[in-house]
Amino acid sequence: EVFETTEKSQVIWETLGVEARATIIETLGDLIEQDQELFNLVVYEGKRTFQDTHSEVREAADFCRYYALHARQFMSTPQGLPGPVGERNELSLHPRGTFVCISPWNFPLAIFIGQVVAALVTGNAVIAKPASLTMHVARRAVDLAYQAGVPKDILHLCTLPAKDMGKVLEHKNVAGIVMTGSTETAQTIQQILSQKKGPLTPLIAETGGLNAMVVDSSCLFEQVVQDVMTSSFRSAGQRCSALRILCLQEDIAEAFLTLLTQSMNTLHIGNTHHMETDVGPVISESAKKGIEQQIKSLKKRGTLLHEMKTPKVGDYIPPQVWKIRDALDVKEEIFGPVLQVVTYKSAEFEDLLHKINALGYGLTFGLHTRLESHIELVQKIVRAGNIYVNRSMIGAVVGVQPFGGEGLSGTGFKAGGPYYLLKFLTERTLSYNTTAAGGNASLMMEV
Repeated sequence: EVFETTEKSQVIWETLGVEARATIIETLGDLIEQDQELFNLVVYEGKRTFQDTHSEVREAADFCRYYALHARQFMSTPQGLPGPVGERNELSLHPRGTFVCISPWNFPLAIFIGQVVAALVTGNAVIAKPASLTMHVARRAVDLAYQAGVPKDILHLCTLPAKDMGKVLEHKNVAGIVMTGSTETAQTIQQILSQKKGPLTPLIAETGGLNAMVVDSSCLFEQVVQDVMTSSFRSAGQRCSALRILCLQEDIAEAFLTLLTQSMNTLHIGNTHHMETDVGPVISESAKKGIEQQIKSLKKRGTLLHEMKTPKVGDYIPPQVWKIRDALDVKEEIFGPVLQVVTYKSAEFEDLLHKINALGYGLTFGLHTRLESHIELVQKIVRAGNIYVNRSMIGAVVGVQPFGGEGLSGTGFKAGGPYYLLKFLTERTLSYNTTAAGGNASLMMEV
């Protein structure tokens, strides 16, 4: 029934035109920035710190304005193409139909809004499936979309449990799927689509990563320590972009780790309702138990270097640092504030980059160095969607650091980048023999 509604309404939404749709989406961006209830929901339901929530609200509004801008550029007028005299050739972009947007709990507002407005502004209808843990954030965001002027028949909030989503994804009217989540979830969706009858359905996926940062002996210790703590422990390590494997040149490893563990003790761990909190709890009790099981496995192959104290009540995982033997020993992502450290010899720098590639993921990569030769090697060798040099590995800004991975980390194009909207569109060409009307009007105009 929902698909019948969206199929009919989508044609009207498309006919409305890109200028009207873009204006509505820009209005949504304004409402998101102004809405205190939405901010509070992200803090309380999403367990985000005030600093993280402020950044997330900004990112959501940025998505609205950035995609509105690019939709106008892509879709306002057809693109003229070269051709022979007496023939007019044009390329135009059109919406695909109905998109299913599947978003995670760790960015309950920004990723949800980014997916939804990308589909809407390009003229598609949307069935939005947020994570059940942050359903109230999504519901408030949808209400604001309706206030901005998005028709209710065009945007539907799906509250089905994840286990029942298969029957939605299999529907013949699903024209595209965009999801952010685990690699395993993306692979499951891919399998469902391979069995789906009807038109082929594109999948836009942004998944996880085993993200590494390589630090050589030319680095600035104080800067690296701050960037490592930010990349590893911000949002309690619950970012797909978070640093998981720190690779230290062995010449500096001991001194650096001493400074790192001392600096970690300055972090304030507590409830995200408090302004001073740097690291909050993980999202749920089940998430905590899952991370604790992974830590038990980590004890068999690593040595605990430092672990912070946490409040006794709540779903807290203490920020911690482990020494391990080899980067290839890391087989899975621990989605929490758990940092694993390996050391390498100076002569092994290039081999280390190949080893990181061999993990199969390609989301974020960090490098701290003052050697241009190392920067050039990283650019040449590393296969990662986002490479960060001498800065933290999180906090990609819309339009500045388009975000997305390759390999096991996603399908591209990058969210918040100039080509992202193209995946929500289909191309059509028109070739018109103008001489059939009795002449070539374009030649007459040039006289």
